[in-house]
Amino acid sequence: VQLQASGGGLVQPGGSLRLSCAASGSIFSIGTMAWYRQAPGKQRELVAGITSGGSTNYADSVKGRFTISRDNTKNTVYLQMNSLKPEDAAVYYCNAIIDVVGLRGEYNYWGQGTLVTVSS
Repeated sequence: VQLQASGGGLVQPGGSLRLSCAASGSIFSIGTMAWYRQAPGKQRELVAGITSGGSTNYADSVKGRFTISRDNTKNTVYLQMNSLKPEDAAVYYCNAIIDVVGLRGEYNYWGQGTLVTVSS
C-alpha cells in the first residue's frame, strides 16, 4: 500500500491550490484520511481530516479557507486551499488509516509530502 500526493507548487498570497492523494495497493477499506503539514522548524500539525462517512474537521487556522474531500471510488483525498497565506507554506503530507487485504487490523500510512510555497 502506498499514498501518492500531488498538487503542490508556488502560489501568490490569496491564490489557490488543490492537493490530491491517491492510495493504491491491496486495500480492503480506508478509514479516516487527513492532511498534515510541516513548516521548517515546526512540528507536523493536522490541517484537516475526513472520515469514511464524510465527517470533517479542520485546524482553526484554515477554517473557512480549506476544504477536505474524498472520492471513495478512487481511494483519493483532496485538499482545496483558497486564500492562501504565507504562513500556509509547508510540506503537506497525506495520511490514511487503511485496512490491508490479508493483514489483521488497520495501519497508518503516510504519503511522501508535497511542497506548498506561498510567496509573491
